[in-house]
Amino acid sequence: MPFAARQIIGLYQRHAATWTKLRGDRLIERSWLDKFLSKSNRGPILDIGCGSGVPIARYLIQNGRQVVGIDSSPQMIAMCREHHPQGDWHISDMRTLRLGKAFGGILAWDSLFHLHPEDQRKMFPIFGAHANPGAPLMFTSGPAFGEAIGDLAGEPLYHASLDRQEYLALLNENGFTVLDHVVEDQNCGGRTVWLSTLD
Repeated sequence: MPFAARQIIGLYQRHAATWTKLRGDRLIERSWLDKFLSKSNRGPILDIGCGSGVPIARYLIQNGRQVVGIDSSPQMIAMCREHHPQGDWHISDMRTLRLGKAFGGILAWDSLFHLHPEDQRKMFPIFGAHANPGAPLMFTSGPAFGEAIGDLAGEPLYHASLDRQEYLALLNENGFTVLDHVVEDQNCGGRTVWLSTLD
């Protein structure tokens, strides 16, 4: 596994405040979040890689949803608890997530793509184990198979993606049906977005 992939948790621990400032509170994801909410039942939403809770978890809470957020960075979770004390926040590595309950919707927005491809493949059974029947799963990926290195506070920031056919296969194998998929959505900062639902 590349060094940058192994360093991703430590990177966000060291630079949680910097990332939060760079992320800001502009909600360019609003239209996708509205689609996601329209498909979710009234159960709590699991936000995997919730960051500081701003702006995405905040928007979900403002829409009357209970949010359970997980992030590997204690600093990020501390900010979530400060911003949204009504939320349920946990320090956890998504790759070992075992909450023992299912949710009305699962988000892995700008988080799954920080995992090495081998680890991404292992996430889909975890998604399935935490979703109620009919619950939506929404995540972002790269536009094609490969790895890319960005930058956070002068340190390498790892990204990876599977290809479209493999994501489709993994979703199907784990009981999810794709509802919407856009490659490099220019209305959402160029993100490649997947919205699916558990059969």
